[in-house]
Amino acid sequence: MLLVLCLALSSCAPVLSRTTMREGEREVSFEELRENSGSYAGKLYILGGIIVKTKFTEAGSQIEAVHVSVDGEGYFRERGRSEGRFLAFLPRDKKALDPVVFRRGRRVTLAGVFTATSKGRIDEMEYTYPVFEIKQIYLWPKERSYAAPPYYYDPWFYPWPYYYWEPWWSFYYYSAPVPSPGTPRRLPSTQPPPPPHPRKEREKGHDRK
Repeated sequence: MLLVLCLALSSCAPVLSRTTMREGEREVSFEELRENSGSYAGKLYILGGIIVKTKFTEAGSQIEAVHVSVDGEGYFRERGRSEGRFLAFLPRDKKALDPVVFRRGRRVTLAGVFTATSKGRIDEMEYTYPVFEIKQIYLWPKERSYAAPPYYYDPWFYPWPYYYWEPWWSFYYYSAPVPSPGTPRRLPSTQPPPPPHPRKEREKGHDRK
């Protein structure tokens, strides 16, 4: 019973420190940050994200990620609204984030202080990124596999039961269920069907008569 209780308590533990989870805000509107960046500068936010890319810069390590909302413990919510893309950087004097480890498709939960917005491009489109300075970050364990989205795929984003909204477009994403490990897969048979039994064919002939 004691072991079960310990496991239950550990499973509900926040992925970041409890103090950070209490101080940081989880409800964030990137639209508000873009329009009133000066009013929100210095605020601490708790963000979930799916990494698009990580790189080293002169200022330090920089992550570009697609926002995913998280719950009060820092765990990804199953469904919700994504605010779009954001940039998160870790200053050079702190531990570097290796792009090989923090690579495309990995999930992170981080606590970041909003600093400003930054102009950039996604392919041929201009985009304004909210920028956060990382205070704490948690890299989620690598997932075994990802299901291909059955309805629509956009190369800028990842299959996830989230929708992303901007005034000029709206995309919806649904992920197909992934079978649990060890579930047998039924493959289509490559063998031809067995020939009809002669006796059954004769009985069918008598029935038709």
